[in-house]
Amino acid sequence: MEEDCEFRHWDELIPDALGLIFKNLSLQEILTVIPRVCKSWGKAVRGPYCWQEIDIEQWSELRRPETLDRMLQMLITWSSGSLRKLCVSGLPCDQSLSFIADHAKSLQTLQLPRSEIGNEIVEQVAWRLSTITFLDISHCRNIGAPALEAIGKHCKSLTRLRRTMHPLELIDKLSQDDEALVIAATMPKLRHLELAYLLISTESVLKILSSCPELEFLDVRGCWNVILDEKIVKRFSGVKVIGPPPIDCCKMTGWDDCSNSGSSRYLSWDFVAGEIDDDYYEDMSDAAWEDDQSMEEVLPLLWIML
Repeated sequence: MEEDCEFRHWDELIPDALGLIFKNLSLQEILTVIPRVCKSWGKAVRGPYCWQEIDIEQWSELRRPETLDRMLQMLITWSSGSLRKLCVSGLPCDQSLSFIADHAKSLQTLQLPRSEIGNEIVEQVAWRLSTITFLDISHCRNIGAPALEAIGKHCKSLTRLRRTMHPLELIDKLSQDDEALVIAATMPKLRHLELAYLLISTESVLKILSSCPELEFLDVRGCWNVILDEKIVKRFSGVKVIGPPPIDCCKMTGWDDCSNSGSSRYLSWDFVAGEIDDDYYEDMSDAAWEDDQSMEEVLPLLWIML
């Protein structure tokens, strides 16, 4: 009797329970190991419960554009419209964003750092991203104020925006005040805003502080033209700020230096640390996951499962 009580039919767990379990595993384990255990697990991997949250940001950083695009389409298709969170680095083209928007009816978190998307495609699809509450478009060099305006106009539930850059990505720019002013004009519900190293002025930051009454956190590290006096400090005392330290950015050699959230000249502010089917699987070996060339051979096998 005791043995019967301890025995569990793991292959009979309902798909949503399996999804909760599998989400603690790596992408490699989910796609290449789990489907080999039993047919029901393989079926669960190809179902929506495993892909309500897709985080392939780290995996995507060193992938070829075509490999990344195929993986993204496969996983989003498997999500069957239930996708709530998507994190991917280096989105290769405008078509990729359009595909995401087509499946974004439940999307709340969208993180697309270092993507190649431009203003035009963002303006076209922003209305289909109306449910997002957190957007990360850091290091996206091809977008600017027009894209942010479209996002602010259509994404009324947006409460968190990350728009940070590296100083070397801004060499050809004179100012990004237009971006800051658009944020102030169209995103009044923001609570968390990261603008590290943008080329913005004190006036633009004041406009944001005045227009976003719910703002609780503001990151303006590396915004060297931003100077806030004691009067401003008292006026917006409820905002936690990370400000630019008195260091010459030209003397910095890398991002690690720029990301240092050390001492600041705005000591009176409340500073905080930066937050800042199954037969195909049998043929796949762990070694096939190691590099891009092998991944290109593996993905067609996965794609056949769609």
